[in-house]
Amino acid sequence: MKLVKLRKLWKINTVEKKDNTFNKLLIPCFYFLVFSLKTIQPMIFSKIRNHHSFLQKALLFLLTTVLIVLLFPKTGSFKYEFQKGTPWKHETLMAPYDFPILKSDEDISKERAEIKENHKATLVIDPFLFELKAEEFINDFEEKWAIDKQVKKDNKFTFFNLFKEKKISIRSKKATLANYGLQVLENVYEKGIIQLTDELELKSEDEEVLLKRDNIAKKIELGDLYTIQTASNHIHSLSKLSDQESNFLTPLLLDALEQNVFFDQSATEKMLQQELDNLSTARGMVQQGQVIISQGELITDEKYLALTSYKQNFEGQNWKDGSGNWFLIGQLLLVFVALLIFYLFLQQFRPDVLADNTKITFLLSMILLMVLMGSLTVAISTKLLYLMPFCLLPIILKAFFDTRLALFTHLIAIVIIGFLVPNSFEFLYLQLMAGIVSILSVLQMYKRAQLFTSAAKIIAIYFASYFAMALTQEGSVDNIKWMNFVLFAGNGALTLFAYPMIFAFEKTFSLVSDVSLLELSDTNSPLLRELAQKAPGTFHHSMQVANLAEEGILEIGGNALLVRAGALYHDLGKMKNPQFFIENQNTGINPHDELSFEESAQIIIEHVKNGIAIAKAYNLPDELIDFIRTHHGTSMVQYFYKQYVASFPDEIEVSEKFTYPGPKPYSRETAVLMMADGVEAAARSLQQPTAESIDHLVEGIINKQIDEEQFVNADITLKAITQIKKLFKKKLQSIHHVRVAY
Repeated sequence: MKLVKLRKLWKINTVEKKDNTFNKLLIPCFYFLVFSLKTIQPMIFSKIRNHHSFLQKALLFLLTTVLIVLLFPKTGSFKYEFQKGTPWKHETLMAPYDFPILKSDEDISKERAEIKENHKATLVIDPFLFELKAEEFINDFEEKWAIDKQVKKDNKFTFFNLFKEKKISIRSKKATLANYGLQVLENVYEKGIIQLTDELELKSEDEEVLLKRDNIAKKIELGDLYTIQTASNHIHSLSKLSDQESNFLTPLLLDALEQNVFFDQSATEKMLQQELDNLSTARGMVQQGQVIISQGELITDEKYLALTSYKQNFEGQNWKDGSGNWFLIGQLLLVFVALLIFYLFLQQFRPDVLADNTKITFLLSMILLMVLMGSLTVAISTKLLYLMPFCLLPIILKAFFDTRLALFTHLIAIVIIGFLVPNSFEFLYLQLMAGIVSILSVLQMYKRAQLFTSAAKIIAIYFASYFAMALTQEGSVDNIKWMNFVLFAGNGALTLFAYPMIFAFEKTFSLVSDVSLLELSDTNSPLLRELAQKAPGTFHHSMQVANLAEEGILEIGGNALLVRAGALYHDLGKMKNPQFFIENQNTGINPHDELSFEESAQIIIEHVKNGIAIAKAYNLPDELIDFIRTHHGTSMVQYFYKQYVASFPDEIEVSEKFTYPGPKPYSRETAVLMMADGVEAAARSLQQPTAESIDHLVEGIINKQIDEEQFVNADITLKAITQIKKLFKKKLQSIHHVRVAY
C-alpha cells in the first residue's frame, strides 16, 4: 500500500515536469528506492517475527529502566560516602562555593520545642467596653440617687454630659461622687479584667504575656491584670469614701464590672508560627576555598554537620548548562547496568525463567514496586525507611522461585534503591542482612508458623545490625535513636502481609506457589475425588507414584510439593476410558481384545491428550499440566508394539503409531516423575517380587529411558539418576514386603 501511494505521489509531482532534467535524474533514484523497499521490508518483518520473544524481553527491561529513572531525583548525586566517628577516606575536600552549615534535625527539634515552651500567649483588650459599662453606671447612679434622695430624676445627668462633654460641674457632691466612680472604673478597665481560660489558669502570675491594644502588643505579667475577683477586692478597699458614700457607690461599681481582656487563640498561633518560620536552620557559613575536611581526619559532630550541609546544598542545586541531561543519562546507565546484570544472571542460571515473559514481567514489576516504595518513602520522610518492609520481595519470590533467584533479585532491587536513599551503605547492609535471613528462615511457605518465625528473626537481625552500626558511629549508647527499634518492629510485622500479596500475585500473573501446590495435593479436592471414583486403580497408582517421586526429588534436591502434585494429576486422562487400563480392570474382561493393536495403542496414548484437556477444564496451573505432557516423553507403548511386530513381521516403519507425542521431560521434577511412573507400574506386574527382580526391573526401565534420551532436556545428572535408582529399589522392596527367607 505504501509503494502504491508513493507511485501516485510521484506521478502527481512529475506530470507537469516531464522535460525537467532534474526529474530525469530522479527517476532512476525513485525506482531504486522502490526496489529497495520491496526487498528490505520483508527481511525486516521476518527478523522481527523470528526474534519477537527477545524483542519483548528487551522492551520489558527498557520500560522498567525508564520507569525506575522517572522515580529518581532530578539532581546531582553526592559521590562521597561518610559516617560519623570514622576517618575521612577520600581526598581533602574544599568548598567550591559558600554554603551554610545546617543545624542537625535534633538541634532544630530542640529549638522548636523551646520556642513552643517559651512562647507568650496573646491577649486582646476590648477598647469599647468601658464606655458601655460607664454609661450603664451613670444611669444606675442617677436612678439610685433619685430614689435615695427622693428627688426627681435628672435626665441631663448622663455619662456623655459628665465625662465626655463635661457640661456638668463636678463641684456638687453628686457630680463629685459620680466622677470618682467613673475614674475608678476607667482605671480598672484600663488595666484590664481578664477572662480566665484553660490555657491561662495553668500559668503563674509572673508569666509574661502579650497584651494587644490598638494593634500594638506589649509585654506584661499575667498578675498585672485584674480578674473579676481581684477587681471586686480593689473596689471594696477604696479608702477615700465615707461609709455612706461607700455603701452607695460600691454596689454600682461592682455591677459595672465585666471582663474586657480575652485570650486570642488565632493571634497566639499566628505569632508562634511566625517564630517557628523565622527559626534559622543554619549555624554558620563555610566560605569558598575553605577546607571542609582533610584526608584521614576524624568525622566529628561538627565535621559531620558540615559534610551533610555540603551534600544537601550540592544535591539541591538547580543544574544548568545541560547538566540535567547528563544526570539523566547517568541515571539511565546506572539502572540499565543493574538490570543488565539481572538479565545475564537469568540467562546463565535460570534460562527457564528468562524464557517465560510472564515471569520476567512479574520479577521486573516486583523490583519496580520496591523502588516505588523507597521513592515515596524518601519523598514523605526518610525516617520511615526503617518501617518499610523491603524483605517482602525475597519472601514473595521464594514462594514462586528458588532461593538464589529470590536473593539475587532482592540484591538488585536494594542496590537501585541505594541511589535514592541517604546513607546508602547503611541501607544496603541492613536490607541485605534482613533479606538473607528472611530467605533462609522461610523454608516452607505453606507452614504459617514459619512466616511468624521469619518476622521475629527479621526484627532480631534489624535490631542487632542497627545496634552494631550505631555503636561504631556514635561510640556509645547515649546517642542511639531508640525510636528506630520501634520502626524495625513495625517493619517485621508488615512482612506478614506476604501471604495476601502472594495470593494476589498468583492470580495476577498465573503463578503457582507452595501454598497452592499444598491445596492441589489435597486428595479430597473435587478432581482427585472424581479420579478415585471413576478410576480407583489409577488413583492408587498415582498415590504410589507421588510417594516415590517425592522421595526421589528430596534425595537429589528439587521442589517436592511440585512433584507430588504433578504425580497426583499425571494420569487424569485415564478417567475418560478407565476400563482400558489394566489397573482399573477388576472384572476379568479386557476391552483391548476387541480392538486392533493400533487402536489399543491410540487409546493408551490419548490419555495424555485427554489429561491435558481435563486439567485445562479444571484450571490447573501450567506447571502441573507439564507433568501430564511429559510423563511418557517420546517413549513407545511397548506391549502393543511388540505384539504388532510379532503379528506382522513384514511391516516396517510403524513405530510412530505406537509412540507418545512428547515432549520429553525438561526439568528434574518431570524427569523424576517419569522414572517413578515407569518403575511403579512395572513393579505391579511382578508375580513374586524379590530384591533381585526389583533391582533388575528398576535398572532395566530407567536405563531404557536413558538409552531413548528421555532426559537430555532435563537438568539431571547420571549421579542423581543413580541415587534415585537406589532409593526406588529400597522403597519398592518396602512396598512389596520383600524380605530374606529364614
